[in-house]
Amino acid sequence: MKKPLLTAGALLAGSVFAAQPALAAVPAAEAVGGGTAYILNTLLFLIGGFLVMWMAAGFAMLEAGLVRAKNTSTQCLKNIGLYSIAGLMFWVIGYSIAYPGFADGSLGLFGVAGFPYAMQDVGSADTDTGYSVASDWFFQMVFCATTASIVSGTVAERVKIVPFFIFVTILTAIIYPVVVSWEWGGGYLDSQWGFSDFAGSTLVHSTGGWAALVGALIIGARTGRYGTDGKVNVFPGANIPLATLGTFILWLGWFGFNGASQLAMGTVGDVSDVSKIFVNTNMAAAGGVVVVIILTQVMYKKADVTMALNGALAGLVSITAEPLAPTVGQSILIGGIGGVIVVFTVPLLDKLKIDDVVGAIPVHLFAGIWGTLIVAWTGDATFIGQLVGVLLTMVWVCAASAVIWLALKYTMGVRPSEEEELAGLDHAEVGVEAYPEFART
Repeated sequence: MKKPLLTAGALLAGSVFAAQPALAAVPAAEAVGGGTAYILNTLLFLIGGFLVMWMAAGFAMLEAGLVRAKNTSTQCLKNIGLYSIAGLMFWVIGYSIAYPGFADGSLGLFGVAGFPYAMQDVGSADTDTGYSVASDWFFQMVFCATTASIVSGTVAERVKIVPFFIFVTILTAIIYPVVVSWEWGGGYLDSQWGFSDFAGSTLVHSTGGWAALVGALIIGARTGRYGTDGKVNVFPGANIPLATLGTFILWLGWFGFNGASQLAMGTVGDVSDVSKIFVNTNMAAAGGVVVVIILTQVMYKKADVTMALNGALAGLVSITAEPLAPTVGQSILIGGIGGVIVVFTVPLLDKLKIDDVVGAIPVHLFAGIWGTLIVAWTGDATFIGQLVGVLLTMVWVCAASAVIWLALKYTMGVRPSEEEELAGLDHAEVGVEAYPEFART
């Protein structure tokens, strides 16, 4: 997803669709006339933006369903809080770092174009860009919030609200925008390595996944999760129907995530491509689900519903780096392998005593890496260029996240007391229990 640079000439090229005779062949690159392309491009940003914003509800419901009842309100507060913080920080500084990116493809830290970011005046239109700058900002902002949502699920049930929000503030203001600038902002990865990440398997999902992994390592596992004898104690989620609803909401929102990353809807070809992206996105998710159901049935003699939910999400993450170029068959395969990744990496994390409450690291980090590397097969990219993008993102996000998490740990502290954790963070951190009529479990 790179910001489109549509010239005024391109916007005015071609004739209006209504003037075409019935069943006439329309060149795929032909744009609608006048300001219609501007309207359609802006509409794509807005529709895609509110669908991705709806994913915030999906993350909230998924996490609320997979945590224990005593931590449900805390997860809801974290999700609405992180979305709001992301919006504020992306306006104050984040967008200006991400775009126009680092000048001349450099690796500098601040390619700031001025802040806070200014919108167009009332009644004005930036027709030379081909879309409303406000619609572009909104679409980019909700991607930023998605990155923070990934961290929330991994470190659930054992992190205090205030340090978590401080981390989110820095993640959305600086860490994520720097990664974006390297590719979508035309910076180092784009100009020097030809790195390709259509809608963010690495820039969004792996960025959130690396930050989550570092957080899980530094914060540690939930009290009682891992026994001294190597036993893994299962902490069942409180509400599987809610987690399933959250997954379907995320699946729906992904059509905006991937489809609107086409960034243009002013030509016949663009609309056709958006349609193909929808199909590939849907089929990758379906492939992930079916593979997980089959594998868990074979391996454990019972299909695992939480694994199946994450199989859908892993399929979606896997196809996000290139949802346009693959055939439908390739998309199913890519999503299916994302499901395989989930089945084998969830228990691997437990063996390593890395406590990931909702399985976000396998879904967003590991499947994100897979989806990014496989672009060398389906898209216009090289394996080396894709690998460099993965590794550079890993180094930057892990280093920056480690500094922040460690600073928080050794200053204000990141964990509640053991007594507070066992009683539930709804009681200790929020004061409003989600299920007050039930015992704390």
